[in-house]
Amino acid sequence: MPLRRDFLFCVILAAQFAMPAIAQTSPSDGVAGGATQTDAVPDFTGTWQHPVFPWFEPPASGPGPITNLSRWAQSTSNSDGGEALPAGVPGVSDYDQLVGDYKNPILQPWAAEIVRKSGEMSLAGITFPNPSNQCWPMPLPFTFKNFVVQVMQQKDRITLVYSNPQNEVRHIRLNASHPNPLRPSWYGDSVGHYEGDTLVVDTVGVKTDRPYAMQDLFGTPYTDKLHIVERYRLRDYDDVKGAIERNRKENWMFAGDVWSKHRGKFLQVQVTVEDGGVFTAPFTATMTYVPNPGLLPESICAENVHEYYNNRDSDVPKAGKPDF
Repeated sequence: MPLRRDFLFCVILAAQFAMPAIAQTSPSDGVAGGATQTDAVPDFTGTWQHPVFPWFEPPASGPGPITNLSRWAQSTSNSDGGEALPAGVPGVSDYDQLVGDYKNPILQPWAAEIVRKSGEMSLAGITFPNPSNQCWPMPLPFTFKNFVVQVMQQKDRITLVYSNPQNEVRHIRLNASHPNPLRPSWYGDSVGHYEGDTLVVDTVGVKTDRPYAMQDLFGTPYTDKLHIVERYRLRDYDDVKGAIERNRKENWMFAGDVWSKHRGKFLQVQVTVEDGGVFTAPFTATMTYVPNPGLLPESICAENVHEYYNNRDSDVPKAGKPDF
């Protein structure tokens, strides 16, 4: 199935341009961006990377996120005769063919059917539209598809800026409550607090009345019952090596393994997703980040929105009237 290879190439190029020589990372390296950690409040400030597709590291046990039924074979070219994508490890998720596991027991039947139909399109060589390839805001937890995030930490708020053409920005209010009534928004309402060395973020109110309301690259829907809890911690290698190994077996490390030789601090977020309208039970997953040596790469949706692989134009947002 043809990908938007023009966009993917730019993403990979940006990541590789910023990639350090991992072997040069010394054990004395600290938090990303030279930040320091205090006993009272952990300091997550800096730019962090998790360069894989599609996204999450599955949990060691228990219900996990929807994964790809299509796995990467030992191949050197695409079925359409085009230029081959960078090689993946046989057995990992095939990013060129996104077929969600619609048999995952946590999926309610109606949601499983949506995932199944999306996978059939992908198997037929059709790139089905999603928030990323149509340049729409990415809702949570879809946002975790982004592999570079800049953390800006203040006394009363945390700001997360993700590197992608949509310029995603999340604002997390500290020691606050969700408003009542709550007005749904693109990224939902996020409030956070510290529990020792952990930043706990609670998000509800992700906008459902929007195009491409899906929570992952497999088309899994979400409802107004969506609730996400993130737990951010600075961790050492021994604490995250299990997650690194699960990452290696599941995801396409398109920029290589940037984790295994790093011995500074890792930023790991444990994510719990529940949606009583879609799932029969919550699922958990992790994202393990290493420091990104450069600044947040700039990117933008191309002005030419014609999808050469579909012979149509992307359904990019159009400002017919203000949305406020």
